[in-house]
Amino acid sequence: MEKKIAVFDTTLRDGEQCAGITLSVEDKLKIARKLARLGVDVIEAGFPISSPGDFDSVKTIARQVKGPVICGLARCLKKDIDACWEAVKFAEKPRIHVFLATSEIHRRHKLKKAKEEILKMAVESVKYARSLSPSVEFSPEDASRTEPEFLKEVVEKVIAAGAEVVNIPDTVGYAYPDEFGQLIGYLKKNVPNIEEAVISIHCHNDLGLATANTLSAVKNGAGQVEVTINGIGERAGNAALEEVVMVLHTRKDIFSYQTSIDTSMIYPVSRLVSKLMGMPVQRNKAIVGANAFAHSSGIHLDGILKDRRTYEIIKPEDIGLEGHTMILTARSGRHALKARLKQLGYELPEEDFEKCFQMFKEIADKKKEVFDEDLIALVEDEVIHIPETYHLLYTHIVSGNRTIPTATVKLRKGKETYQEASVGNGPVDAAYKAIDRITGLQPRLVDYALSAVTSGKEAMGEVTVKVKEGEVEVMGRGVSTDVLEASVRAYMNAINRLIYRKTKARKKVNAPRL
Repeated sequence: MEKKIAVFDTTLRDGEQCAGITLSVEDKLKIARKLARLGVDVIEAGFPISSPGDFDSVKTIARQVKGPVICGLARCLKKDIDACWEAVKFAEKPRIHVFLATSEIHRRHKLKKAKEEILKMAVESVKYARSLSPSVEFSPEDASRTEPEFLKEVVEKVIAAGAEVVNIPDTVGYAYPDEFGQLIGYLKKNVPNIEEAVISIHCHNDLGLATANTLSAVKNGAGQVEVTINGIGERAGNAALEEVVMVLHTRKDIFSYQTSIDTSMIYPVSRLVSKLMGMPVQRNKAIVGANAFAHSSGIHLDGILKDRRTYEIIKPEDIGLEGHTMILTARSGRHALKARLKQLGYELPEEDFEKCFQMFKEIADKKKEVFDEDLIALVEDEVIHIPETYHLLYTHIVSGNRTIPTATVKLRKGKETYQEASVGNGPVDAAYKAIDRITGLQPRLVDYALSAVTSGKEAMGEVTVKVKEGEVEVMGRGVSTDVLEASVRAYMNAINRLIYRKTKARKKVNAPRL
């Protein structure tokens, strides 16, 4: 049976300490609810004594978020512990997390205290916190630079005082995986009462080793990992939840462990944290970066198309993505272009495809990346012509901040005209619903983009949409000085392409067999 590793998320505490980040109570609550859905075991909601705002945030999360342990941080001071308890006591499962520096450099230069004083403060604080809370965690700050013998003594004493979790932080990201794993192994072997508590680890990324150090500690007996979404945190950040969890998920041949994380929620939570914190995720970030499942090399694309295991060790769907991305560049080959055209609904005769491929290479030499819109324009303008099944005759849209958005649309199909009206969440949504009523189609809007193609007050607006029905996905484009009209024209363009694709598919299925 696989051992369970508890996931302690400190995005809302250590993550928010990242320079330039400030979250409102409402933002923190949104993230906390997502973390609960993600399946984390512990949410460190903040540092209550640090500010009234942080106190209110922790208290609100404790009251409203069910499932995970809700934890608050406190120094080894009575006023900190009291404030922490007042904030977390309403939680379904509250925890007080107390910390005190133990390394020689912190004792001498920051705290100016002897070992005996440090030990006494730690024990008394844990005892006091334990008199209030059913769950107490203790962290010897800068543990990785603390003398092992003294660290062993501190860990033993705080466990005896009532700490059910002892966290071993690599506070400044100084440790090396082998030595950090050995430190955890040393504590497991030499602390007499170590089995009465869970060993946790909290690793920073100053040397880029946070994930490696965390995993080394797990291999040597740690039962809880302290991580953040997207690896955010003080200075260079912390071990990233998505990296640690997906290593445990992917490398079962090395790690016989399980977590309670719903991995399909990883990407949505990453996006939410990035958006609310105003911190874009670097494109090449492991697991959740925009390029993590993007392929452009012809050799790589060919391998992916034949068997995606050739260049993908994780399924994009496992973290909540729909699939990998094929980026077409000058390095992409015939196989990749043909596959992307097929996904867009174009299966060209060999002669037409060769013409298309040569033109694609010319475009690719001029651009860093060839987008779907470029391919669609290339095929439809130079190779084939998509018939207009439905023609837009008229649209009337009513919208405002104090009225329900309503749209009336009139279309022509052949000699017949059709008119429908609908309400929606906005004017564009209302118009699209009216069109769906006329056509009888129910496509899902996958993407919507608006951009200006000219300048000035009378600028032309270009709308690009991507819609999907079943397995068929198409793009549509519309241009107008009225962005609502451009939105409707883009959708009509996509609808006609969708009908063309579906008609072609039916003809292929019904073709007589020779």
